[in-house]
Amino acid sequence: MSPHSVIRSARRLVVKVGSSSLTGVDGGIDHGRLVALANALARKHLDGTQLVLVSSGAIAAGLHPLELASRPRDLATQQAAASVGQGALLAAYTHAFALHEITVGQVLLTADDVTRRTHYANARRTLERLLDLGVLPIVNENDTVATSEIRFGDNDRLAALVAHLVDADALVLLSDVDALYDAPPNRPGARRIPVVRGPQDLVGIEVGGSGSKVGTGGMATKIEAARIATAAGVVTTVTAADRVIAVLAGEDVGTVFLPVGVRGRSRRLWLEHATTARGRLVVDDGAVAALVHRKKSLLPAGITAVEGTFHDGDPVDVCRLDGTPVARGLVNYSSSELPALLGRSTKELARDLGPEYEREVIHRDDLVLL
Repeated sequence: MSPHSVIRSARRLVVKVGSSSLTGVDGGIDHGRLVALANALARKHLDGTQLVLVSSGAIAAGLHPLELASRPRDLATQQAAASVGQGALLAAYTHAFALHEITVGQVLLTADDVTRRTHYANARRTLERLLDLGVLPIVNENDTVATSEIRFGDNDRLAALVAHLVDADALVLLSDVDALYDAPPNRPGARRIPVVRGPQDLVGIEVGGSGSKVGTGGMATKIEAARIATAAGVVTTVTAADRVIAVLAGEDVGTVFLPVGVRGRSRRLWLEHATTARGRLVVDDGAVAALVHRKKSLLPAGITAVEGTFHDGDPVDVCRLDGTPVARGLVNYSSSELPALLGRSTKELARDLGPEYEREVIHRDDLVLL
């Protein structure tokens, strides 16, 4: 079986499409492009493949109604554009897939939604049930409420994490670039790289940023998304949106990134890749050894300093005495409450302050090594 044919035989597939592949020159939705994509995905869906579509375009779709010339830079205007555009985008998808008698369901996520344990389980359960019911979920970042601290940053990374969340066989990243090349594609002599088997195949590759006025991604974000997905055992293909029929048929188009890890769900992948640390906990060598070698939870006794402002449940980095991060986790105390607990055992804290203080600062189930 060729690497590209994995897409054709996938039982469960996540497809991501970028803003530039859905919008016209005026920044609004190009219904011809959207319908063409929906038609291609509908055929795959009707053949028996379970599909999840991660779609950008909400902010871009809101530009024209709000008379904005380009993607806004400030968060408030981005949220306003997303609020206006998300409804228009979903309406267009609902109509396009309804022509094939396919029901779609909207799932809006923020990083905060799926790094906390119960939220992660709820998101997974919802997506699984939608797929079981024959619904095609359409996932997007919840730009209307996401803040700079809880953003995925781009939908390529979100798509990789969703592929992991639903235990997909493969991930397809569609944009306006047809493949990864060994040099900028517009440079004479640049050659397509058909298969990437591991990080060693990317050494020396020049990668640019976003080439679109309406998007946030670029080839760099797709390579990073492929790194996340393949680490979770998910085959990943990068190609242009106008080649969607060919890639779904397993033809030799785009660039395929082969898995380097083992498939299997773990919320810790989200914790590592979907969060931004709100603060830092500096720990002694004994605590580092307990976390890294004995897989223990982080206790107050091993913490020497607290940096930053954070709340109970926020992600924080755990650092060595020299400042090197060793782990990231969800903290059980706020930055204002924690300093008074440092260096003390949980039994001592429970005796002096009450039984509710006999708990970990970060439980091992809420911690990932970096």
